[in-house]
Amino acid sequence: MKKYNVALIGTGFMGKAHSIATAVVPILFGAPVEIERKVVVDIDEELAQNAAKQYGFTEYATDWRDVVNRPDIDIIDICTPNDTHAEIAIAAALAGKHVMCEKPMSMTVEEAQRMQEAARETGVVTMVSYNYRHTPAVQMAKRLIEEGRIGDILNFRGYYLQDWGADPELPLSWRFNKAKAGSGTLGDIGTHVIDAARLLVGEFASVNSIVKTFIPERPLPAGRFFGPAGQASSERGKVDVDDAALTMIKFTNGVYGTIEVTRNAWGHHNQLGFEIYGTKGSIAFDYQRLNELRVAFADDPKDAFGFRTIYSGPHQPFGDKLWPVAGMGQGYIDIKSIEWYNFLKAIAEKGQASPNFDDGLQIERIADAILTSGVSGEWEEIEQPA
Repeated sequence: MKKYNVALIGTGFMGKAHSIATAVVPILFGAPVEIERKVVVDIDEELAQNAAKQYGFTEYATDWRDVVNRPDIDIIDICTPNDTHAEIAIAAALAGKHVMCEKPMSMTVEEAQRMQEAARETGVVTMVSYNYRHTPAVQMAKRLIEEGRIGDILNFRGYYLQDWGADPELPLSWRFNKAKAGSGTLGDIGTHVIDAARLLVGEFASVNSIVKTFIPERPLPAGRFFGPAGQASSERGKVDVDDAALTMIKFTNGVYGTIEVTRNAWGHHNQLGFEIYGTKGSIAFDYQRLNELRVAFADDPKDAFGFRTIYSGPHQPFGDKLWPVAGMGQGYIDIKSIEWYNFLKAIAEKGQASPNFDDGLQIERIADAILTSGVSGEWEEIEQPA
């Protein structure tokens, strides 16, 4: 079996999560290809050196360009801020490396198109890290929909609510800076809901949105721009990205829906969820209870009618590879591990991963239309995949 050497670019929170996942995949699933965590990269040499020790990589480096062009590197794992995704991914794809890229895929639709073109030119396997779609309960929802258990879909209601941005004294990190992030709440968490809606319902035809910035300025960070929250100076800087977005959706298949996303919802730490209503039943999911899928079917007996809970376990997707008892519990790293398993499986089978750069481009088109509608107040049509 060929061994694939992985280079991780970025040592922050997501770099840590990806590192744990790549370590765990062989244990949980028996990796479809053998991998070695070869080199970790950060522009700060001390961070790179520390990450190599902590995350279990053989080497560290400070220049991603040198690493991308190394003949012994097979997979590039991009866990850097949004403004660097396109440059790294394009260089990696043109160098013949398979690419895992954190979301959002890019800063603009144009960047995403160039990333897609580079990957298509060389035929490398790509994945955009919309990890929540790999949650077994979400995959179970997809199975129930495909089996016709809730009939024809009528309506989708999605949301992602966080509260970490609600404090006006939280320092102005890169996530509040358009030049680094591209957009705010929409790109950071809203694209996860867009991905779920595409996975479960279908393509977006048009959107009509309200996009708001509630906190127009924040304290500048006292330390590194990418440093931990809580370090603030006395100076303040402008917030030039969105804090919240509320979107109405028309899907190409005639379904209607809404998406609400905000980082200013006190009490909601990480509440990604959706409800889908069909002609024969309903499905509801909340990531804060990620081991549960709530369902209601129209043909249930009247004396027992209502939502009931399906617990993730050995009979749900990937359950046979995780834990043997329903309700035993899955967590964030389990989901990241499933994501990496799917990516490596696509490499082994010389197929396409999902979501790949084609999906990432379409999500960027939808996000761009939402932001445009937030300014125009009009329904914005969305270019469909080729």
